[in-house]
Amino acid sequence: MTKRVACLAGDGVGPELMAAATRALDRVAALHNFDLDDRHLPFAGEAVTRSGHPLPASTRAGYRDVDAILVASPHEPAFAGVKADLHLAYRVARVHVGPSRELVVVGPVGEWANETAISRAFHCAASRRGRIVSVGDSPVWRDAVAAEASRWDGLELELAPLGETLVRLRDDAHSLDVVVTETHLVDAIVDAAAAFAGSGASVAHAWLPDDGPGVFAPGCTAPDDEAGFGVVDPMGMLLATSLMLAEGLQRRAASQTLERAVGSAASRHTRDTREFTDAVIELLPQSRTDVEHFDEVWR
Repeated sequence: MTKRVACLAGDGVGPELMAAATRALDRVAALHNFDLDDRHLPFAGEAVTRSGHPLPASTRAGYRDVDAILVASPHEPAFAGVKADLHLAYRVARVHVGPSRELVVVGPVGEWANETAISRAFHCAASRRGRIVSVGDSPVWRDAVAAEASRWDGLELELAPLGETLVRLRDDAHSLDVVVTETHLVDAIVDAAAAFAGSGASVAHAWLPDDGPGVFAPGCTAPDDEAGFGVVDPMGMLLATSLMLAEGLQRRAASQTLERAVGSAASRHTRDTREFTDAVIELLPQSRTDVEHFDEVWR
């Protein structure tokens, strides 16, 4: 099975981050027995240099028929153009909150996609620890959550206000696993989780459609003046790659392997670009604790 990924590196620190991501992605694909077709397309400053446009027609055509789009430069204005090209319905953010511990935040891109986002959040919780917290006060939101909850047995659902959730993120983030929330609260919860975790580089984002490729990117990147010195922190980019494996390529076992390796490396190594990436790759075999047969169970 071949998975097709459009890689949009851009310029500045983007090429270094994309190189780290594709190195790890190649290794985890080999470990989990699937083929990878990674298509590196001109984007942002790189594309301006080549063609005079930050998002040329050839790049737009190149990412329309892939399984997922991985972006290393989410701060570029051209990134908004990529998202505008896609029929995006919901967001997923993954925040590293401790050694081998990730918080997942799911929310719709608009109220019209509430049911889609809530459904995906429940599926995600079922594949993890079976616990989900809903943060939202509007009657429409609560009704949609209650309707989805009635379709599930064995999941632990908790309804919580925003203030209480922010306090838990500060004092006991490990008690939270999957949070589903309304559109206008996603950024507040993700930003708070990253702040309490101590680094914006610990965040990965995904914007996903009902059908077609989703787009994946780190929460933040280093300034472009750090490019070329080998000091760019690749953690957020590697987390975005792990998130892409799960949500974009439907390879959850591979995603969990990479996620565990990143978490283990984060507790032992500095974020020197190559050293950290090498450590993650070295940890991949021992980070695989599941069986490939179950890789396609959650969709």
